[in-house]
Amino acid sequence: MTQMMQAVEITEPGGPDVLQLTERPVPTPRHGEVVIKVAYAGVNRPDALQRAGSYAPPPTASDLPGLEASGEIVALGDGVSDWALGDQVCALLPGGGYAEYVATPAAHCLPIPVGMGLREAACLPETYFTVWSNVFQRGALQAGERFLVHGGSSGIGTTAIQLASHFGARVFATAGSDEKCAKCVELGAERAINYRDEDFVDVLKAEGGAELILDMVGGDYILRNLKSLAEDGRLVQIAFLQGPKVEVNFAPLMMRRLTITGSTLRPQSDLAKARIATALRQEVWPLLDTGKIGPVMDSEFALEDAAQAHARMESSGHIGKIVLKVG
Repeated sequence: MTQMMQAVEITEPGGPDVLQLTERPVPTPRHGEVVIKVAYAGVNRPDALQRAGSYAPPPTASDLPGLEASGEIVALGDGVSDWALGDQVCALLPGGGYAEYVATPAAHCLPIPVGMGLREAACLPETYFTVWSNVFQRGALQAGERFLVHGGSSGIGTTAIQLASHFGARVFATAGSDEKCAKCVELGAERAINYRDEDFVDVLKAEGGAELILDMVGGDYILRNLKSLAEDGRLVQIAFLQGPKVEVNFAPLMMRRLTITGSTLRPQSDLAKARIATALRQEVWPLLDTGKIGPVMDSEFALEDAAQAHARMESSGHIGKIVLKVG
């Protein structure tokens, strides 16, 4: 295996143009890790936050962006017995996905679903780990419940709609165009709300309120989400595209027995992420294997065009996932 590799680094905090091609040493696997020769890397909002200087990687993680990838295992660290050299996997990464090779805990790897290509598989880990842990584990979504997801046409949104619908929830989604709303309905949403034309608060109140809301917008959506919840409803916050600070009257939380929770994936322990991977393999991978659900693909860029990929994502014109072709 070569000693040096092509990678995209963040030269300084800033806009997409700070992403520059560079050379780095190929990583060496530590105990319990594998090294993957990357075929494709997923592009996600946390990558853009890291690039802008507002989402620092954990102390032991690579400084390179990239939280998910697919490819072939080319090196095994001590203590790895679940995978073999040559296995094709997709994996949740601590960082470093925008590169020809990346190291990650073996327990965070998952097999490529039956009949799925490496391109599509690269889009699974970050999104499915996030949705499963927040909607089903933390949010405890049950069949028959009303579920509202904001950003329904995003990678997170398209995944949440499919999974929630498959497991029997009544799914509502917001999106910013009629085209995006149509995609949400096609994926399983009972109702898609174009937030430029309609108020999701009114729509959900007319339905009796949402038992669960998954939100990555924040800002004034926080108060509107609380108004949209049913009695005993739960709000799960996973990002703040419009800011994390708002003044809240907490009396309705008590009167209506509401719950606010949230999480970020990257800072969680390796063990916590391994447990999510195990649950996904048991509960979700069979659905991917049979084609009942799958990633929605938006666009593909070459590794050296990572800046263009970020510009595409931040334009919010995309529907589904953006990937970098690496290998």
